[in-house]
Amino acid sequence: HTHTHTHTHTQKYTNTRWRLINQRCLECCIKCLGGIPYPSLIATILLYAGVALFCGCGHEALTGTVTILQDYFEVVRSPVDSLDVFTMIDIIKYVIYGIASAFFVYGILLMVEGFFTSGAIKDLYGDFKITTCGRCVSAWFIMLTYIFMLAWLGVTAFTSIPVFIYFNIWNICQNTTVLEGASLCLDPRQYGIVPIAEARTMCTGSEKFYRMCESNELDMTFHLFICALAGAGAAVIAMIHYLMVLSANWAYVKDACRMQKYEDIKSKEEQELHDIHSTRSKERLNAYT
Repeated sequence: HTHTHTHTHTQKYTNTRWRLINQRCLECCIKCLGGIPYPSLIATILLYAGVALFCGCGHEALTGTVTILQDYFEVVRSPVDSLDVFTMIDIIKYVIYGIASAFFVYGILLMVEGFFTSGAIKDLYGDFKITTCGRCVSAWFIMLTYIFMLAWLGVTAFTSIPVFIYFNIWNICQNTTVLEGASLCLDPRQYGIVPIAEARTMCTGSEKFYRMCESNELDMTFHLFICALAGAGAAVIAMIHYLMVLSANWAYVKDACRMQKYEDIKSKEEQELHDIHSTRSKERLNAYT
């Protein structure tokens, strides 16, 4: 009987101990989940998705453009180091590499800033004080994000140009069977792709035109440029989302800073009153003695 009683007591103690551990783990998880800046997280995911879509699809679309120019328009790379269309495409590819790496780091920085700002506002990490440096960092991120938003607007406008060009080519390819009597030609000189002196015109009646329309490169490159345009638009929306989040955090930090100053002044006044009261009590005690 004593053995059974001891076993029951031990089991109750173990169950209580596990219940307390689970409760503490649950409280810790709730606290961690409460400290996650969800608006910044959503904006970061949108930014990464947009940048990945723009960089990946843009890079492959430029590679497809090089193939189309070389195979169907018979544009050759300049032997000297001049600024021709192929050199421009190579430069844009390197810019894409830089954009991908830069915004990967920038998304991490904005996410970290969101964590620290949320922690400072909600006081989740103990005695977390808002410093002047922290407010300067928040203001700097707002200015930088606004500049990047304008830059992404320019990138979106620039990406719409090849989408428009490829839409015209794709539209002519779709309507060649309808307009059999019409002779439509594509001249890359009007887009500044080749110099004016070089004639690389391709008309609808030629065999190269039909091969280009039936090829997979044209259709794939056109849709890749559309996806790149969608990615640039998503990056613009992410920048606008970040601006709203950073502006709201700035306002919260400003209010929290004022409240922090008020609490400091109040605690100092209470300490002074306490010191005065203690001094008078000591003086009365001395006088009585």
